[in-house]
Amino acid sequence: MDVIAALTGSTAAIGYGLAAIGPGIGVGLVFSAYIQSTARQPESARLTLPFVWIGFAVIEALALLGIAFGFIWQGQL
Repeated sequence: MDVIAALTGSTAAIGYGLAAIGPGIGVGLVFSAYIQSTARQPESARLTLPFVWIGFAVIEALALLGIAFGFIWQGQL
């Protein structure tokens, strides 16, 4: 019976942890691609930097949506 009581807690934290894996990988890929492109062609660094920040912002928005949907589906909001 103690196991059942332990499983009735919040699953939103587990859901957000799983939802944060994708954006974490995405941020790593965006910045690694920027570093590789800058290493190959250094003069394009200033040209591609705004695209890096736009990509980073979109990916982080997905992480925030993940936590928001976790709380919405749990019924907290």
